Amino acid sequence: MKIKGFVWTMICCLALTGALSACSGNSSSNGPQASGAAPSGGAGGAVNEAGAFPIVDEKITLKVMTVANPAVENFETNEFTTYFEELTNIHVDWELVPVSMAAEKLNLTLASGDLPDVIMMMDVTPEQQALYGEQGILLPLNDYIEKYGVNTKKMFEESPLIKPTITSADGNIYALPAPNECYHCSMRQKLWIYEPWLTELGLDMPTTIDEFYEVLKAFKTRDPNKNGLADEIPLSGAPQTAQTSTLTTSVDHFLMNSFTYAPYTRIYVNEEDKVDVPFNKAGWKEGLAFLHKLYAEGLMDPQALTRDAAQLVQLGENPGVAVLGAAPGPNMSAVSQLNGASGRWKEYVAVPPLKGPNGVQLTQYDPYQVAPGKFVITSEAKNPEAAFRFADALYDREMTLRSTIGEPGVDWRWAEPGEIGLNGEPAVYKDESKFGVTQNKHWSQTGIAYRPNSLRLGAVADPENPLESILYAETKDKYEPYRVDVETVLPPLNFTVDQSQEIADLSKTIYDYTNEMMARFIIGDADLDEEWDKYVQTLDSMNLSRYLEIYQEAYEARKAAAAK
Repeated sequence: MKIKGFVWTMICCLALTGALSACSGNSSSNGPQASGAAPSGGAGGAVNEAGAFPIVDEKITLKVMTVANPAVENFETNEFTTYFEELTNIHVDWELVPVSMAAEKLNLTLASGDLPDVIMMMDVTPEQQALYGEQGILLPLNDYIEKYGVNTKKMFEESPLIKPTITSADGNIYALPAPNECYHCSMRQKLWIYEPWLTELGLDMPTTIDEFYEVLKAFKTRDPNKNGLADEIPLSGAPQTAQTSTLTTSVDHFLMNSFTYAPYTRIYVNEEDKVDVPFNKAGWKEGLAFLHKLYAEGLMDPQALTRDAAQLVQLGENPGVAVLGAAPGPNMSAVSQLNGASGRWKEYVAVPPLKGPNGVQLTQYDPYQVAPGKFVITSEAKNPEAAFRFADALYDREMTLRSTIGEPGVDWRWAEPGEIGLNGEPAVYKDESKFGVTQNKHWSQTGIAYRPNSLRLGAVADPENPLESILYAETKDKYEPYRVDVETVLPPLNFTVDQSQEIADLSKTIYDYTNEMMARFIIGDADLDEEWDKYVQTLDSMNLSRYLEIYQEAYEARKAAAAK
């Protein structure tokens, strides 16, 4: 069956444009609009009209709980914090939570009622939004968006997928997102191969699953690193976990799409417009048989089913000579340090989708890079209008660049005439900062921002820092031609409280089982031919049909809402 399916998800990895207006790209800012409009209501300080600054004439304090960020020296003295406070007249009282404790702290805070004014960048789930929105703990933002959402409404217009994605089942918006439309991330199920080995052995880039098998055999038997040792590992990976669900480093992530459509989220919409899964399909069985073949012949790293993502990078960065031939991942950082001393990341190149035995050759696609649940206003907020305007201001283009990169004219600048962006179009801005260093100039993505493709791909192509240019070209040339049809995408869905509870129980049971059996089938602990039917029957007994039925109900509800 031809699959047109698609899936939702997750390297991804600009002073304020005049009156928080949309930036034209290569024009400079006229500066924020001065106040002077009649203020409107709001306890704890009257709020000036939409787009006017300062937000309040009398300074107020906003208590914001967010995750700590090792790339930021001190949020209180941070240059962007100071700039934003001067602009808005809103002082931030920071409550920083260690990343390792973020989920636990969020649950405790919402359940206890000991609330800050704002919870930012702590991934409030759709289920939490539905539950605590219904209880009145999280405020609906619809009216604030309508009255004050200068940049929020512009964002909805430029990126129409955002609004329906963040709208809860009851029609309310309880949380604002931090959209980051990363082109190369939208097709993240890639495979990276060590090009010097292909060159050394006189091999062409494989185009079919059989050619890939022959390449792996050559890697194993022909000593491509020329050290006289049988130390080459043709293929490795790292299994998917809840914490690494978007890393796509599991050995099945890329290769399964040569047998059946298998998005990393394990759920899509089929040709009949029905929510479906790949792991009970005949093509999935064929893919497992191929992976078992690789494992049995020593072409797959035996630790590929147990390594974590950091260990996979260590393998790719083996001191002295390279030992890793190929591995899946969204970008080269899955197999090598992007700023590592070896520079090996530049030698791993993308393998295009491989044609399978039945002609299947697909690229996963994800346009829903919305990053929902990033900014909520709680019932304890003394001035929710000001809190919303604080958020809306962060979506401005120039403000986005200030909060994520740093000072204009120092860390970035507007593009000059004739400068070209990553996509070959006139550029918007030039990033002149150093990524990944600890600094005190900006928030380093700890804060909502709006980074659409028009901004991200508008960065000046920099030959001294070619990573983004390379990723754009590899994705555009090798993966986009095989991208699945967006018409059958399963978008992010918002469930009712009851649906959420039922889905959580079913999901854990089903996915724990499928992950366990995938590993057993690959290593041969379970015989694929003898136990496949029992495997499918067990999934049925786990109420897979009900799991899909709930998703279908939410999918139909979203379609109906979008049609209004």
